[in-house]
Amino acid sequence: MWLVRAALRRPITVLVLVVALGLSSILAIMRTRVDIFPNLDLPVIYVAQPYGGMSPQQMEGFISYYYEYHFLYINGIESVEAKSIQGTALLRLTFHPGTNMSEALAQTISYVNRARAFMPPGTVSPFVIRYDAGTLPVGYMVFSSPSRTLAEIQDLALNRVRPVFATLPGVSSPPPFGGNQRTIVINVDPQKLQAYGLSPENVVQALTSGNSIQPAGNADIATTHTLVTTDSTVTQINDLLSIPLKLGSGASVYIRDVGNVSDSSDLLAGYALLNGKRTIYIPVTKRPDASTLTVVSEVRQNLARFQSLVPEDIQITYEFDQSQYVRDALSSVLREGLIGALLTGLTLLLFLRDWRSSLIVVKTRRTRSSVTATRVPSGASMRRRNWVDAAEGKTSSAICGVTNRSTSRATMAYAARSTTGIRIARSRMFSKRLRKRSKLPSVCPWLSFS
Repeated sequence: MWLVRAALRRPITVLVLVVALGLSSILAIMRTRVDIFPNLDLPVIYVAQPYGGMSPQQMEGFISYYYEYHFLYINGIESVEAKSIQGTALLRLTFHPGTNMSEALAQTISYVNRARAFMPPGTVSPFVIRYDAGTLPVGYMVFSSPSRTLAEIQDLALNRVRPVFATLPGVSSPPPFGGNQRTIVINVDPQKLQAYGLSPENVVQALTSGNSIQPAGNADIATTHTLVTTDSTVTQINDLLSIPLKLGSGASVYIRDVGNVSDSSDLLAGYALLNGKRTIYIPVTKRPDASTLTVVSEVRQNLARFQSLVPEDIQITYEFDQSQYVRDALSSVLREGLIGALLTGLTLLLFLRDWRSSLIVVKTRRTRSSVTATRVPSGASMRRRNWVDAAEGKTSSAICGVTNRSTSRATMAYAARSTTGIRIARSRMFSKRLRKRSKLPSVCPWLSFS
């Protein structure tokens, strides 16, 4: 009752609150992330350490062991799981619920750098990533060309499209997949090496020393202080053939004497097929806090921008769109909610025979008791309205209101159903104010009908 009385005493305040609530609801709907999975924020971090050429036993002994030993010092750690395969060690770090994952990620990177000091020379930095159930590909940006090789397409996708693609909001940009990395390959004839008394290690050392950049320092020439560098890098791949392998007395031996060079690609590690043809694609992976619909819309709007970064004979398309499943799930929720509201309103209409109550339920999608207010027009006399209860066939309620020519206010009544009948209650304060203004006696006393 106190809530109803407060609303009757402050109608403008209630109206402002209702309007503010409605506007806030619209703003919340516009900013709400639309997706199938919520932001789970799983306390899991993955560390992937590559090292080419090592066997699983070597990866476990020289790589995984040191990571497992140092990761136990991280605050909030619950378990460390390691899996070693040929050339790769994958570690899964699970933390206790409630752990600050930003701090845990920073500590993980710190202990990764410390553990690498105990590993074999040449160990590169690992990949440290947070994986969530919502971090899944929502589509694939596919590159295809009828005239270019897969190595050329992948090189363009990696160096031209991916830097721009990574700037889109809510998108994480993995490297292209489906082709081989562009590689300058030197093929050496073992028999020629043996004839010159050389080994493949001599070829590697010659390439390292003959194709490098080394700082030489500064040179003071007159009044200038010039930075000097030793630049021995080649600009054309055929220049690699002129690197000497053996100098000194006798004939000099160059790389062209024992082998040849070609602009090729690395060994095949995986491939992608689209409609039965080899292709290159970049997975469109969204971040855990991003919306699938927003990410897909951003990618589609920027397809023309990506197309302008590559030659005309390369086509960029968006395939395997996963946002359609989100749209179908959203429309299904809306459809089921509408059906539930209509069925609830129809049930009330059949049993109560009151279309107003049924309309309110359909609009609010809730079944609850409501407070109704009636305004009596100016000049109307006291009147009485009766309703026949559909279930019991009895006169169930009555409401009255008065006014005169000097005022257009109406009395407000609150109806509360009980087991014995209907009791009509009115606000004493409002009736007192009405009698004071209209100078009329009380016309709406407490009534009870059974």
